[in-house]
Amino acid sequence: MDKLDLVPFFNESLFVPALQAKSKEGVLEELVTCFVNSGFVRNPAIVLEMIHRREQLGSTGIGHGLAIPHGRSTAAPELMIAFGCSKKGIEWEAMDGEPVHLVFMVIAPPQEQDNKYLPVLGRLVEILSHSRDRDKFRNVNSFSDFIKLLKN
Repeated sequence: MDKLDLVPFFNESLFVPALQAKSKEGVLEELVTCFVNSGFVRNPAIVLEMIHRREQLGSTGIGHGLAIPHGRSTAAPELMIAFGCSKKGIEWEAMDGEPVHLVFMVIAPPQEQDNKYLPVLGRLVEILSHSRDRDKFRNVNSFSDFIKLLKN
């Protein structure tokens, strides 16, 4: 999967360059609300329950200021990714114990015909493994600039 292949999974209505929430739980709710407000998800309770169950298995805070909460849900008609950024950082119980600044919430239906879920997760981790790229995403303020970063 190429970096460009990620672009269709993002939507401006799922882009939050300055998260309002100050806690991990608040961020999860804020991003799920974006999915609801944009019309991608009708029942936020189902998605939040799925995300919480996934977090109970182990924190999705993978270190270097990055969290990728994710999962499959019958409430998700298609694979979509919400992006949120916190300049101050959020306590997330991340693997390195550091606060999380970048959150990519990935939700997908239980089954997909082209099965992009795992390749998308893998590609996100790969892109964000470079500190220079993480810094650029932390400083992005518009959806168009965000997409330009993905395309470069």
